[in-house]
Amino acid sequence: MTSVPPTRDGYPAELRALTSLRAFLAVGVVLFHYQLQWDPALGFSPIIERSRLAVDAFFMLSGFILAHVYGPAFAAGTFSYRRFLVARLARLYPLHLAILGGVLVMVLGASVLGVSFDPTTYTTEGFFKTLFLVQAWFPSEIGFNWSGPSWSLSAEWFAYLVFPAYALLSVRMRQRPWLLLALGVVSYVVIDAAYISIFGKVLPRAEDDMGILRIAPAFLIGMALYALGHRWRWSRPVAIAAALFTTLLLFGAMQLSLDDRIVVALAAPVILTWSLLARADCEGPLAAPALVFAGEASFALYLVHMPVIIAFKGVVAEVRGIDSAFRITPVELTGLFVATALIAVALHLLVEKPGRTWIRRRFDSPRTDP
Repeated sequence: MTSVPPTRDGYPAELRALTSLRAFLAVGVVLFHYQLQWDPALGFSPIIERSRLAVDAFFMLSGFILAHVYGPAFAAGTFSYRRFLVARLARLYPLHLAILGGVLVMVLGASVLGVSFDPTTYTTEGFFKTLFLVQAWFPSEIGFNWSGPSWSLSAEWFAYLVFPAYALLSVRMRQRPWLLLALGVVSYVVIDAAYISIFGKVLPRAEDDMGILRIAPAFLIGMALYALGHRWRWSRPVAIAAALFTTLLLFGAMQLSLDDRIVVALAAPVILTWSLLARADCEGPLAAPALVFAGEASFALYLVHMPVIIAFKGVVAEVRGIDSAFRITPVELTGLFVATALIAVALHLLVEKPGRTWIRRRFDSPRTDP
């Protein structure tokens, strides 16, 4: 008897290895920000430095998963844009509002208590742009610290709004997945060249400054990867070998500090091969319940880790009477990570999941569909 759950358009309904992959990506982003905080004398890891590019993998993964979940309905003509947006809002906003509200309390508290901070990154304009998740839609010379990682949510929200266009293209080209992938790659190259010309930096450096350009081709590439994976079914040994090879190749590129765009390109085969582990029914430890749960809670970890760092440094600086730019010791960072992980789990269980359920129950009624 097979253990593979019911299929969805050729794939198992649950892609547990990809859920676990989210945990690794989120931890990579956290470690990148931690490395910026410790004493350079402790050493520098190129792999951790390049882990900031996990955001691009998240973007491709988002396109892949949404093609998996909504592609069949779109192809069958049963897709509801309204219900799609409700589901996406339910996914983003409970945690987003909780984190943003927490940072607002921190900023107001610091203002009342006379704690010093840089007000240029906590502007009223920045707050409302962050609130409505449009901060990555426009050029910006000053980043917004209200909820730093939420710039990627802003980019995701843009991709969600135009999802029907992506889905239409994906459905019409599903029999030609290589052409769809080529279109995504060419789009990336063109947008990257334009971004360099206008902003003087490569596309993987786009964040608050027109970060939507960063997700536009990555989202399409993710959908193309899904179309490719849907056509392939490998034996277990081949699937495992491919997943190991692409993962080691990516780590090698990160360790060698290769160009950001090369690292991003090598993340795509990792997503594809890890997804094919599910088709071969050999996800193994990547399907372990603890790791899958970590992947489910990774969104909370990703959003909350920066406010925790800022709060910790602000409090310690005031207590010790030192500048908040101080370096955090390895012992402090270890404790900080444990505390952040516990906060993330609590937010996932007490805010994210209940909030998502409430929004979908309140607004996702088939009777109100146009």
